[in-house]
Amino acid sequence: MDNLLIARSLFGTTMAFHIIFATIGVGLPLMILTAELLYQKTKDLDYVVMAKRWTKTFAVLLGVGIPTGTIAGVQLSLLWPGFMEVIGRVMPLPFQIEIYAFFIEALFMSIYVYAAERIAPWMRVISLTLVALGALASAVLITNVHAFQGTPAGFRYENGKFLDINPWEAFFNPSFFVTAGHVALSAYVVGAFVVASVAAFKMMRNKYGSRVYLFHQKALMVSLVLGGIFSFLTAINGHESAQYLHEYQPEKLAAAEGLFETQSHAPLAIGGITDRETQTIKGAIEIPWLLSFLAGNSFDTVVVGLNDFPEELWPPLFIHTLFNAMVGIGSLLILISLVGIVWKKFMKKDRFPKWFLWVLVASGPLAVIAIECGWIFACTGRQPWVIYRVLATADSVTSATNLGVLFLLFFSVYALLGITVVAVLLYFFRKNTELDDIQKAEKGA
Repeated sequence: MDNLLIARSLFGTTMAFHIIFATIGVGLPLMILTAELLYQKTKDLDYVVMAKRWTKTFAVLLGVGIPTGTIAGVQLSLLWPGFMEVIGRVMPLPFQIEIYAFFIEALFMSIYVYAAERIAPWMRVISLTLVALGALASAVLITNVHAFQGTPAGFRYENGKFLDINPWEAFFNPSFFVTAGHVALSAYVVGAFVVASVAAFKMMRNKYGSRVYLFHQKALMVSLVLGGIFSFLTAINGHESAQYLHEYQPEKLAAAEGLFETQSHAPLAIGGITDRETQTIKGAIEIPWLLSFLAGNSFDTVVVGLNDFPEELWPPLFIHTLFNAMVGIGSLLILISLVGIVWKKFMKKDRFPKWFLWVLVASGPLAVIAIECGWIFACTGRQPWVIYRVLATADSVTSATNLGVLFLLFFSVYALLGITVVAVLLYFFRKNTELDDIQKAEKGA
């Protein structure tokens, strides 16, 4: 492996691991806040027990998310000095503001964890609201750097010099709001379906109608409602994201859809594998004219094909598969939410079929897979640029050697951290069961 490939693999592995904890760390606070609001409205102790148990999970995940995020920041400086030179000059604001967002998140989470029983109900709600906002702000600010990489703004780069630098224009680059919206909405989807996955599994493990079964049934319904809402909003935002690709990164959209020839009335390719030699997508289902409509709200919209660009500037063609996986899973999650809500609320069924509970168990891991596919698609689809049409990835990488040893060491650390966090969560919740927490709540403890 050459130096560039090892550097990309090392940083990509770090982000693939970190993104799990970062995404759940944004989505779970909203679930906790929702449970707290339901408790304040209904005084049903099950909801406050949910909030407390999810808070403990969040604290453990935050304990892993912080060091992996720190590692990612250090690797940016060590592996990509050329990239960080541009960011340091043009785009420092997100990193600076993110520190304060994290401070707010950590401060008010501490207040809720240690003082929830000692403060007024409205203060509990405000504390959790600020935790949720702090977590969201952290994610949005860091992701804004990624948005800047795809649609750089706020400077001119001429003859190796940065001119006319405007940090706020760089901050509010053309894709800021669309990218920030997609990150926020998809994180809430993951938070909801991870909770739904656990709740469905626990329902199968406990007797129908038991106290613990009913507790998890409530958690499941909260998850399905929030998951359904945010899955639908994510789909709408995804359509908007595709239109931004059409305008700002046309080769990325062409690779995502396996479109080689520029054309109007372009078809949308679902599934299949892109074949570079024949310039076709083998095994795909094509919907005539739909890609043009999605790109520009008109069947006459001309979508630029890959052949209009030099082949060395093509993104990797496998991003078509990543894009399809992300969209396919997102569509499935919308369907799962609708089926669950209709079954319970409209058809008034007392219990879900076992096969559907297994589908719900799979929904959490599927949501995480969709996030991973989306993240890899977003970053790999920008290649060969680290900053689109400004700085090539190969020109920003470190000249240091022996990166292969670092890759193996960090991979071992991530494997150890992953095993440890699962072991800690399993141990803690086996020692502190749902029934124990419910009984403590009922006794006023």
